[in-house]
Amino acid sequence: MTDPVFRQLTGSEAALFRSLPDPGLVGRALGGVEYRTVAEGGDYRPEWSWVALRDGVVVARAAWWGGPEDREPLLLNWLDIAEGEEEAGAELLRRAPWNVEYELIAPAAWREDPAARAAVTSRTKAARAAGMKPLVERFQYRWRPDLGLPERPGRLEFRPEPDDEVILDVLRRVHSVTLDAHARRTAQESGLDKAAQEELDFFRWCPSPREWWQLAYDPAGELVGIHVPAHNPSGPCVAFIGVVPEQRGHGYAYDLLVECTHVLAEAGAASVAAATDQGNFPMAAHFARAGYPVVQERINLV
Repeated sequence: MTDPVFRQLTGSEAALFRSLPDPGLVGRALGGVEYRTVAEGGDYRPEWSWVALRDGVVVARAAWWGGPEDREPLLLNWLDIAEGEEEAGAELLRRAPWNVEYELIAPAAWREDPAARAAVTSRTKAARAAGMKPLVERFQYRWRPDLGLPERPGRLEFRPEPDDEVILDVLRRVHSVTLDAHARRTAQESGLDKAAQEELDFFRWCPSPREWWQLAYDPAGELVGIHVPAHNPSGPCVAFIGVVPEQRGHGYAYDLLVECTHVLAEAGAASVAAATDQGNFPMAAHFARAGYPVVQERINLV
C-alpha cells in the first residue's frame, strides 16, 4: 500500500473533496449540509480544505471554517476518514497549518447508536493522535415557535447597556465562577480579562444589533446578569446567558433565557439555536423548562 499524499485543495477541486463516501452519521452532513466552497454558495474555502490521497483516492478530508470577514479559520468542523485510515486522518491534521479547536457534531444520544459511536470514535481517535485533547461535550438546542413561547417570569428589569466597559466588567464577574469549560480554560491560561474579552469579541463578531445586549436587575436595582440574543452566520441564537455569582441560587438564568428567546421571537426568528456544556446541569434544566429540545451534541477537542 502506497503512502498517502497530503495537500490543500485548489479552487476547482470541490468535487474531489466530496468524492469520499460518507453516510452522514456525524459532522455537518448530519444536518444535511454538503461541502460547498464559497464560490459555490457554501461556507468553505479551498485554501482551508485539505485531503489525504492514497493512489489518487481520498481517504481523509478536513475543512476549517471561518466567517466571511475572517482571515484565518476559527474552527475545524469537517473531518471524515475512510475505514481504517485514522492515521492518515491524524497526519492530515498534523500537516495543516492551523491550531484551532475541533468541533465534532454528533446526533443526540450518539453513544446509544453503534454506527454513530463508531463514527465519533474514529474521528476523535485521529484528532487525539494529532495532539488534540477533549475539552468538553455540549448539548445543542433548537427552539421553534410551534414549541410555544415560554412565559416571562416578570421578576427582572432588562436594560440595554451601550458601554462595552460595563459589559466587560459583568462578564468578568460571571466568569469568576463558571461551569463553562471554554471560559474556565481561558481564565486559567490567560486570566479573567481575556475570558471576558473573548466573549465580547464574539458578540461583536455576530452580525446582529448591539442594542439587543441587555443587563438584568432585580427589584432592588441590583445587577443580576446579562443575556445576549444574536445572529451568527447560521441564524438566530442565544449567544450568552450569565448570572453574577452573588445572585445565583434563584433560578435567574431561566428568566434571562426566556427574555432572550422573546427578543429573538419578536424579531421574527423561525428558530433559535443554543448550547450548553453537558456538565452545566442547572443551565440544561433551564433549557428543558423553557421548551428547548436537544437536537444534537458537540464534542470539542483543543
